[in-house]
Amino acid sequence: MNIQAKLSVTYILLLIIGIITISAYAILSIRFFLFAAGLDEFKNDMRIVRQAVESSDENTDFFPFITETTALFDYDLALFDSTGIPIYNTQPEQVFVDSREFLSEVVVDSVLGNNEEIYVMNDPTYMRLVAFAKVDNGFPSVSYLRISKDKEEYYEAVDNIRHIIYAGMLFSIAAVMVVSFIFSKYMAAPIKQLNDAALNIADGQTHETLEMDRNDEFGTLATSLNKMAERFKKDNRQLQLLNEKQKQFFADIAHEVRNPLHTISGAIEMLQIEALSKEKKAQYMVTMQNQVERVVRLFNDIKMLQRYDMDEHFIDKEAVEIGSFLENIITTYEPLAQEKNIELTLKISTNTSVHADRDKLDQVMDNLIMNALKYTNEGSIKVLCEQIETQIQISVEDTGIGIASEHLDRLFDRFYRTDKARSRDKGGTGLGLAVARGILKAHDTDILVSSEVGKGSRFYFQLPIIT
Repeated sequence: MNIQAKLSVTYILLLIIGIITISAYAILSIRFFLFAAGLDEFKNDMRIVRQAVESSDENTDFFPFITETTALFDYDLALFDSTGIPIYNTQPEQVFVDSREFLSEVVVDSVLGNNEEIYVMNDPTYMRLVAFAKVDNGFPSVSYLRISKDKEEYYEAVDNIRHIIYAGMLFSIAAVMVVSFIFSKYMAAPIKQLNDAALNIADGQTHETLEMDRNDEFGTLATSLNKMAERFKKDNRQLQLLNEKQKQFFADIAHEVRNPLHTISGAIEMLQIEALSKEKKAQYMVTMQNQVERVVRLFNDIKMLQRYDMDEHFIDKEAVEIGSFLENIITTYEPLAQEKNIELTLKISTNTSVHADRDKLDQVMDNLIMNALKYTNEGSIKVLCEQIETQIQISVEDTGIGIASEHLDRLFDRFYRTDKARSRDKGGTGLGLAVARGILKAHDTDILVSSEVGKGSRFYFQLPIIT
């Protein structure tokens, strides 16, 4: 059973139960009201009949008079003497078979207490309404009178009203069925639409937008589904990009490892030549050593990146005095700069401490300065340290070959090279800048770059000052 049918059945059952309950309550209320009004009228009529009996005397044609009076009210009348023996009955053929129609001691005790009192016997188990009254100064030998009437006569109007209520109830139920079908269809339509949209999203169809111009919960849910579909669409694109990068990453690893292995394999073959000179053997041994070191650097960088991706304890921060730290870095690379006739300088505007991992920060500076040395043939390399508000900004500027603008967006991607042939010639792994960015990301900061071809490059990052 679909949602529309369930809603229809539910609405119909609830409304039918409501209609039946209200109808039954209305019938019972009308029945009670009519009977209560009839009971008051019954008592008033009893007083009139008693007054008629008390106004008669010996000169009155009593029994015809009483019969006509009682006929006006359509009651059964009985007269009793003081001993309770029936004197007169408007229906002589009626045989009293129920004690409630007799003048009992209970009745006598009730009516003798007050001459104005009318004793009404309204027994729920008896289908007739019976009233007794004492007669004073009436026709001789008449001491008590009784009138009675079938209760169903009071309910005749209820029967007519009941038929009207039943007809209205049936009409209401029919109307409810129609309205319930229309309403359930109206309610089920957005649910079905939302369900179809959710199934489409689950199947990966996130390109369609769910149009639902409503200001209720369905409209809110539709908006949420559209946002979820848009998020899935973005996530899918990111997963595709990650998948492509992963494929490229493994392809690059295979390529990077294959090249030095080929070189090592070739060097081994050459070393197996017996007539090879000592100088050549030494040269091939150096080549093999360089390629092994290159592979070691490659896997060290990969290990570093893996730790950044997986290890939440990737860095171990401590207080690092930035001035002495940078001076040690410059001291290390000054000989290499001098060999290339490049001026390597350090300028510190402020000397303070930062909260960082000393070894990892050393690796960042190593990558940046080594890259500057590799791609700077003449000129200078400047390491600058200056304070910007509550941050220390460290930058490495060179006057090297520079980087074209189309490469800047992917410069920090793993294994990305602006000039692959030249980078391999210089012994790079293609992971240096990616490692540097990973380390700085772990420090909750990032590395930025600005460059112009033929004029040099500037790499810079910031670290918070320890206050």
